[in-house]
Amino acid sequence: MQRSALLVTAHGSRDPRHAATVHALVRRVRSLRPELRVEAGFLDFNTPSVPQALAKLASEGVRDVVALPLLLTRAFHAKADIPAVLRETGARLPWMRIRQAEVLGPSPLLLDALERRLYEAGLTPADKSSTGVVLASAGSSDPEAIAVIAEIAREWRHTGWCAVRPAFASASLPRTRDAIREMRAAGIGRIAVAPYVIAPGVLPDRISADAVSADADFCGAPLSNCPEMARLILQRHDSAISVSSRIHYSAA
Repeated sequence: MQRSALLVTAHGSRDPRHAATVHALVRRVRSLRPELRVEAGFLDFNTPSVPQALAKLASEGVRDVVALPLLLTRAFHAKADIPAVLRETGARLPWMRIRQAEVLGPSPLLLDALERRLYEAGLTPADKSSTGVVLASAGSSDPEAIAVIAEIAREWRHTGWCAVRPAFASASLPRTRDAIREMRAAGIGRIAVAPYVIAPGVLPDRISADAVSADADFCGAPLSNCPEMARLILQRHDSAISVSSRIHYSAA
């Protein structure tokens, strides 16, 4: 009997591509570590919900769970929604220890994943020094999350790209199309858009539409279930296990 598990905790979406992406990513994580029980739970729209997934694990004898927010920044969902759900569910399952892992970003593995997607879209490593990149995230009203995106853009620029500028699909400015036009005005001849998003959906579609409307030369796909994402999930899981002071939600 497996007495520990990793619960990949996703937001959920009415767009069926979201859940399909989450489940594909979970399968890849399982393939990297077959001895670890890995499941998915959703905050909204999709099933199983996080409480349903935890209750099922508890009924099967699991006593120690790492809940990993499938998020790229520490915005509202990581700070409020997920802790609240874990706290409420932990109170109903006092024999289960539920630990919340850190969100996925920032991480060098995410930069590797972004570059993988750009190379899949047609760029090559030799193009880096002459290509400007728009790092396009979903957007947030949380200043911490916005600051993190800006810092990632600065760090990524130092890996050899001609320029890297942040952009947002909602809540914040600039929009992807405006960042592309600013780069054109600055004389950058080749521009690529790197969606800093996990799964397809309304906001990723908006990023892609902006890339087309502003005549970007390349646009990567969402990060989805690429190998770097799966490896990063396991890194966050292992860190949550190894740090004994991690917040946990139960009476244990």
